[in-house]
Amino acid sequence: MQCALFLQTMVDYFGKDNDFLPVQMKRRKPWRKVLYEDQGVPDNYVDKSFLDEMRKNLNTRTYQFWSVVSESGTVSQQLSSVCIFVTAFVYMDFGYLSPSLLFVASSLLTLAGCVLFDLLDGGALRSESKRTRVDDVKSCIVVLSSVYVLSPVLKTLTDTISTDTIYAMTTFMLGMNLLLYDYGTRAAIVSRSASLNASIFASVCLASRLPSSWHVFATVTFAMQLFALFPSLRRQLKMQLPSSHVLVTWTLVLIAVAMLWPLSQLFALLLALVHLAITFFCPFWLIQLQRFKNNIHGPWDEAVIEEELEAKQK
Repeated sequence: MQCALFLQTMVDYFGKDNDFLPVQMKRRKPWRKVLYEDQGVPDNYVDKSFLDEMRKNLNTRTYQFWSVVSESGTVSQQLSSVCIFVTAFVYMDFGYLSPSLLFVASSLLTLAGCVLFDLLDGGALRSESKRTRVDDVKSCIVVLSSVYVLSPVLKTLTDTISTDTIYAMTTFMLGMNLLLYDYGTRAAIVSRSASLNASIFASVCLASRLPSSWHVFATVTFAMQLFALFPSLRRQLKMQLPSSHVLVTWTLVLIAVAMLWPLSQLFALLLALVHLAITFFCPFWLIQLQRFKNNIHGPWDEAVIEEELEAKQK
């Protein structure tokens, strides 16, 4: 009490702007986060109010196990597509599968998929793009004709490259296809065009090791159907019929494992284990790690312009 009375007497006697007063007594204004103003404190001073605007886990999304399991199906679908393509190549290389059968079967399935896509879409995409079915047929004829004409060139394109190098390049490109594929997340690494180009490049590399130009044509056509058209149908099915997502996932997984089983039972079992890990173990791991999430947000965050992000995604 006596100390407080003494300090008040000093203020009344010297005045509050006198340099003899302690810094804490002269500073009446609240501390502000500014650099251009002398507030009478050291440069490394941190006020108690500095973290008042800090927020933790501001936009954190709480995941549910079964919803994550369902969403993981997109990864399993793309991985199964890659395995189906590779095993189809091995079947043709060993003579177990004729290119004519592959071309006819894949074309019929593609035609059925196009009809199903139109039924699910209800003509909305055609109205937006102003394309008719005749335009689609013309585009299909142009693409198939181009691939057929270029097949002899693609067959001899990599003659000077060793087979081991071709397989290494194919593995790398298919890995890039899986890495860059659009799994439904907004990330800078996602690129549908780059993912598609990587898969087509891989198909050209593998096709160049097959016996004839007809094999090359069937392989490249199958790759375009599997990696360019089929993902659009899967996304449309997931959007319009969410319950079909699980059915499509396990159908592709079973087809991939069944095709791989005659070639190598060990690799077929490993593929099944990988799918089980993607479907159940990884979601469980993610759920367990949620409680350790500790993101901080505040006025120091960088500004995010949503329009630029959306433009990049397109």
